[in-house]
Amino acid sequence: MSTSHTVRLRGGRVYDPAHRIDGQLRDLCIRDGRIVELPPNQAPDRNIDVSGMVVMAGGIDMHSHIGGGKVNLARMLLPEDHRDSPPVTNPLELASCGTCAPGTLATGYRYAQMGYTAAFEPAMMPSNARHTHLEMGDVPILDHGAYVMLGNDELFLRMLAEGTEFERVRDYVGWTINASKALGVKVVNPGGISAFKFNQRQLDVDDQHVHYRITPRQVLHTLSRALTELRVPHPLHIHASNLGVPGNIESTLATIDALEGLPGHLTHVQFHSYGTEGPRKFSSAALRIADAVNANPNISIDVGQIIFGQTVTASGDTMIQFRNADLAQPRKWIGADIECDAGCGVVPFRYREQSYVNALQWAIGLELFLSVRDPWQVTLTTDHPNGGPFTSYPHLIRLLMDKPFRDEQFARLHPEVAASCSLPDIRRELTLYEVAVLTRAAPARLLGLRDRGHLGAGAAADIAVYRDHADREAMFTTPEYVFKDGALVARAGRIVATPAGGTHFVEPDYDRGIEKTLRQYSDHHLSVNFGHAAIGHDELCACCNGGRLLPAQCDPLYRRDSAQAAPAV
Repeated sequence: MSTSHTVRLRGGRVYDPAHRIDGQLRDLCIRDGRIVELPPNQAPDRNIDVSGMVVMAGGIDMHSHIGGGKVNLARMLLPEDHRDSPPVTNPLELASCGTCAPGTLATGYRYAQMGYTAAFEPAMMPSNARHTHLEMGDVPILDHGAYVMLGNDELFLRMLAEGTEFERVRDYVGWTINASKALGVKVVNPGGISAFKFNQRQLDVDDQHVHYRITPRQVLHTLSRALTELRVPHPLHIHASNLGVPGNIESTLATIDALEGLPGHLTHVQFHSYGTEGPRKFSSAALRIADAVNANPNISIDVGQIIFGQTVTASGDTMIQFRNADLAQPRKWIGADIECDAGCGVVPFRYREQSYVNALQWAIGLELFLSVRDPWQVTLTTDHPNGGPFTSYPHLIRLLMDKPFRDEQFARLHPEVAASCSLPDIRRELTLYEVAVLTRAAPARLLGLRDRGHLGAGAAADIAVYRDHADREAMFTTPEYVFKDGALVARAGRIVATPAGGTHFVEPDYDRGIEKTLRQYSDHHLSVNFGHAAIGHDELCACCNGGRLLPAQCDPLYRRDSAQAAPAV
């Protein structure tokens, strides 16, 4: 019989915001994939000296497009991105390439090399859930999960239009989460994707859908209320109306208002924070968004920071991507739809420093990060790959932590940007503790992952150890050690093991009587046999490529606890 092997990381400076640990010198012990308290009289089997190094939980990216149909379309649209990738030299890394939309294997390798141990796909179609889980299961090392898309599907909109009692709508939401094995629900341009198919080119928060005569406000409130009553930890994940449209600040604020105090997570908010001031009628409204977040503790955001250079935008917001097709760089794009319920648009794009619009978008994202007072209400993202590839996170962290470096980068931008934003006047520099909140503790809390994102006893031993360096970009690019569930997976930037990550999902209770309605609708309108719609545990396990199934507890009280309270394990 094998005995447990204990490893002690000795002498590191630990940053664990969930337990209010801010750079304290501490030892961490790992046994059986978990962080443990080692009795004083018990010696570990192995000591690793991390003196002077920074120790954090493994990074968690709560919004990154890493699986599903639109991601594969993005890969196919840019073969040049894959051809230009450097050759693989590590025998442990199977061939995989791409930067803007990397292959599944490269996705896992590159995340782990930066100290990340989990990433979540934010836009999974119910009818495409198997494909999404299979693709995420092919990503090595990382834990993963996905948010299922609702709010533009015909059955949901019919229910609202016909005045169906709320409890039945709630049960439909619960069934969809269970059937697709999702971790939460995302709504994209509420009602707007559907309206686009009826030739509406814009749908504001209080505009009526031309066919169903319902408003995005109704969609938002109904979905958020349903998730709250289903006790799903992650708030409604909201891609608001009018993405990228000058003046969309008003619809973003109206989106917050529509929730009426219910929890909501507004995603890639940089793309929804635009005013119309100035001669170009395009200005920063980031401070108004920050004020709204600061005043509403029920709201959290991720930013969707843009990064200059080539990328590809892949979104379920067909309405917006159709409009953006003329801006494609290079000149090609894809539009698609599944089951006539929702789809995607894929448009390659190059963000340029000397473009007034792109430069202002860059500044707006940083303003949002630096103006939201409570770091527990904001998480670090680029909306990979829409704002830029996730591999740019170390550069983004340096921008947030280093005011002189930020000013140096700002000086390279289009000269008119300074008059339309307040970034040069913001002196705040994030601390390592705040970075640990944005990239670890806050995403874990928002997703209800009680044993991730922190370093307390009983937590999964997902750990990143960085050499402290004045150049924060260099520091966060190459951690010295990265552990996934206690196994060393990266050493000084080199992958040394490739275990399978686990799948996070929730299973809220609902009245299964709703399945009669769903079966009737499916038999008349959909191509998939209703009996095959739901993904079972055994099937999910197969999709997960050997990784563990990690159901999250349905308990909304967890997400509402004080940010200072230690998560239960």
